[in-house]
Amino acid sequence: MKDLPNHLTVSRFWMTAVMMVCMTLDFPYARIAALVIFVIASITDALDGYLARNFFGVTSFGKLMDPLADKVLVCAAFIGFVELNSIAAWMVVLIIAREFMVTGMRLLMIEKGIVMPAGPWGKIKTTIQMLAICLYFFGLIWESPYLPAPGAEKCVVYSYAWWLGLGAALLTAWSGVVYFWQQRHVIWEKEG
Repeated sequence: MKDLPNHLTVSRFWMTAVMMVCMTLDFPYARIAALVIFVIASITDALDGYLARNFFGVTSFGKLMDPLADKVLVCAAFIGFVELNSIAAWMVVLIIAREFMVTGMRLLMIEKGIVMPAGPWGKIKTTIQMLAICLYFFGLIWESPYLPAPGAEKCVVYSYAWWLGLGAALLTAWSGVVYFWQQRHVIWEKEG
């Protein structure tokens, strides 16, 4: 029981896989199932941190794997939307590039004995990304052949999703700049 936060973190990895299956298969309510799984996975993101900080204690595993599980979940959803022609690929490349760079920096810092938890900009960025993903899912659900045609509502949902996706991409890039600026002493540190 004391490892409950870590188990919740790990559960996001397998939930991501199930979400991707639901996004790509064509069966009734598959996209609704993908959205539900995404929302549950997002809730575990908030829940594992809360439980770790208030009841079970924060672990080095949690500090590293919690942000990584978020990145896998978010990047998988955005890649799925690119495959479904719902989002511009350049937005997703910007998001994924930042996530890889920050993960690389975290690994470098771990090598130096420093474990860096997610900062406030990273948490805001993740929240905006998750909201954008939910809107993209709503757009996919509205265009589903298993539901009545929505008319103009789909266009409105996709318009909001596009703007929120753009905001998420730009905020993701900005949070990466802030992260690298804060860790510049590690980047420019000379070996030996």
